[in-house]
Amino acid sequence: MSQRAFGAIHSHGLVRVAAATPLVATADPARNADATIMLAREADADGVDVVVYPELGLSSYAIDDLHLQDALLDAVEDAVAQVRDASRGLAPLLLVGAPLRRRGRLYNTALAISHGRVLGAVPKTFLPNYREYYEKRWFAPGAGVVGEEISVAGQTVPFGTDLIFAATDLRELVVGIEICEDYWGPIPPSSYQAMAGATLLANLSASNIVVGKSAERALLSAAQSARAMAAYVYSAAGTGESTTDLSWDGQGTIHELGDLLAESERFAETPQLLVADVDLARVRLERMRTPTFNDNAIHADHPERRFRTVEFEHRPHRLDVGLKRRQRRFPYVPDTAERLDLDCYEAFNIQVHGLARRFRSTGGKTMVIGVSGGLDSTHALIVAAKACDRLGIPRSSILAFTLPGFATGEKTKANAWALMRALGVEAAEIDIRPAARQMLNDLGHPAAAGEPVYDVTFENVQAGLRTDYLFRLANQRGGFVIGTGDLSELALGWCTYGVGDQMSHYAVNAGVPKTLIQYLIRWTIVSGQFDEATGHLLDEIVGTEISPELVPADEETGAMQSTEDRIGPYELHDFFLYHILRYGLPPSKVAFLAWHAWRDADAGRWPAGFPEDRRHAYDLPTITHWLEDFLQRFFQLSQFKRSALPNGPKVTYGGTLSPRGDWRAPSDGNATVWLAELRRNGPKF
Repeated sequence: MSQRAFGAIHSHGLVRVAAATPLVATADPARNADATIMLAREADADGVDVVVYPELGLSSYAIDDLHLQDALLDAVEDAVAQVRDASRGLAPLLLVGAPLRRRGRLYNTALAISHGRVLGAVPKTFLPNYREYYEKRWFAPGAGVVGEEISVAGQTVPFGTDLIFAATDLRELVVGIEICEDYWGPIPPSSYQAMAGATLLANLSASNIVVGKSAERALLSAAQSARAMAAYVYSAAGTGESTTDLSWDGQGTIHELGDLLAESERFAETPQLLVADVDLARVRLERMRTPTFNDNAIHADHPERRFRTVEFEHRPHRLDVGLKRRQRRFPYVPDTAERLDLDCYEAFNIQVHGLARRFRSTGGKTMVIGVSGGLDSTHALIVAAKACDRLGIPRSSILAFTLPGFATGEKTKANAWALMRALGVEAAEIDIRPAARQMLNDLGHPAAAGEPVYDVTFENVQAGLRTDYLFRLANQRGGFVIGTGDLSELALGWCTYGVGDQMSHYAVNAGVPKTLIQYLIRWTIVSGQFDEATGHLLDEIVGTEISPELVPADEETGAMQSTEDRIGPYELHDFFLYHILRYGLPPSKVAFLAWHAWRDADAGRWPAGFPEDRRHAYDLPTITHWLEDFLQRFFQLSQFKRSALPNGPKVTYGGTLSPRGDWRAPSDGNATVWLAELRRNGPKF
């Protein structure tokens, strides 16, 4: 793949869509065709692939019995021809609303138009005929109309509710169409379209506005995109419709798998073109990994057998047109304050509840935990403290130990002691250095003789002894060991296997990535989970550089061992992990998304309260370097550690690495396929 192709959204299964709201001229099809074409040209210039217009946009919707006038309907046919002919020089697939005659009936239809050709017409299935609606006065319902054709603007084209439209040269783009009231039904037509293979669902709507209705529309669009596992584009009629008895707000929304990607300005006095990039490859992968979707298709008697697929040559531009979707830097951490508060509340309480339940079931007397003064052990300790509060037992039931080794820093050790005292747990210290020296001496390791050989054996002697002490203390004191290692470390294999920090009786942090742990600790501070003094102490710990503190400080600079200098930034690794674990994205696409998320520190949102001095940017070579490292660690080096993972609660939507949960993989796998895909389709330097 060329560098140019790497930067193109089409290379990564993304498609640019638009909800268009032209200024409608009441019962004036020629002017409405002009307005439609104007927005089509704007969309074409913006690299848009599909444009969705409002219901009956060529005639306008609120014209009542004028729908039954031949003069108007003739003008609509001319308008269709006008839009069709204009589309010859335009890239987007246009989905346009028009009333069409067929065999003595009038249908409310959506036309698919591409490159000078009407591809087909889909009639509205359900016609509202209640309260302010009288559509059955004018239109015939599309329910049951399948396998038919219709003559429109001099063409004979497929007609029916059994149509989906598939691009032959952009495999992810398969479009299903419904019209307004259709998705107010218990089972919208788009449900069957999705089960027949449509990945992008479009709703041409003329829904009038009343107080509260915009929220209902957004809810339905979000729900349908989630249930149908699809992208969903909704476009409602706006300014220009008759306000004889009703009013119109021109609401446009774009959803994907339940997530709102974009929403338009409502009640606008100018034409609107709402644009976003939808990830149709993500849609396909989500369906593939969710058997319920296929089971539902089976239960519905395989809708793909009943649908006709109208194929068309889309001719995607495959240009680098940027990325028009909010790409979160921290996929595990929401970037709005309201959602962040809710997610942290839920995550923290999932951990507290899981630990409390496990402690109750063991019949033990104590929880045993090693406290280093770093992020993970700090978070595990405050979870344990809250679990004691919930169980109604004293926090002295927690036996917390500092276990200083050869490189333990005075600051982190002091923080550990201060935190243990602040929380009121039973605290003690066991110096592991004498035992570590003895073991190194027994092994004949050069460090036992004072040589500065700080290899993996030197590190793991200390890590293993700490865990060994904790397990034996648990045996001695009638308790169990609380694991402190997190999801990010498990993904990278940055943990000592067996008698080391990979093992515990209950891994309370195993479902929480490093980037979220920092926010969970901050959340306990701002939400007042602990007193003010403890909050200040927790804030200081969050600001401490991440280090295993196993190798002595550099003699010349005094710099402590830095985890992120060694294995890379956790904020990048968590980004990689989320998109590979949750969605199974290919590495080249992960690199593409990471580049858009991280290349400019001043662009996009940061999570609420994120420190200014820690807002980093990463260029493409840096992203690619650490992604290669992640792939090697994740797929080839570390699975055996995850295959023997202790119990622990799943916390985030992004998944867990438990072999009993989201991730089952061979311990003797390799990273060859993933590294090759990145080198073949990734950026070129």
